[in-house]
Amino acid sequence: MIDASSDERMPAPAVERRDDLDRLVEVVWHSAAAGTGGKSWLVAVDGSECSLRAVAMAARLTALDPGTRVDVVYVQPWLVKEAAATDFAPLGWAVTAKARQMLDGARVRWSVHLLMGEAAPHIIGMSEREGTCGVVVGSHGLTAAEALLLGSVAYKVAHHVDVPVMIVR
Repeated sequence: MIDASSDERMPAPAVERRDDLDRLVEVVWHSAAAGTGGKSWLVAVDGSECSLRAVAMAARLTALDPGTRVDVVYVQPWLVKEAAATDFAPLGWAVTAKARQMLDGARVRWSVHLLMGEAAPHIIGMSEREGTCGVVVGSHGLTAAEALLLGSVAYKVAHHVDVPVMIVR
């Protein structure tokens, strides 16, 4: 379980975007040296161990191409306006804490993107908008039947983006 009340102080975001209902639906932070230009790997996180293995792999991939950064994306299912206003950013900041610590430890530039909605479409759209060189996602190891019934984010992303996708178990 992720503790949204961690001791780490959440900085002011670089970007906040609201939808037509004035609900907070996107928040972005950048590491101190992140910048926004250059190539990036997109890594999806959900706070699980398999998503942290994906972060570690993305950090290794950036070591192969100096100057590359990592765009971390966490997608929160829909919240009502009041919960979005008070809980969305703190929860996302907490969920991405270990990923940010790993990237800082590896001296990798990062940006964290919190989005609200369905995970797969947001990850696919973000890859296209950011022009990423690839996507790294963790897999929870669902069987084919479970993936068919439950819908695998990794499966959907792998079949709908136009860049290489690495699925990490």
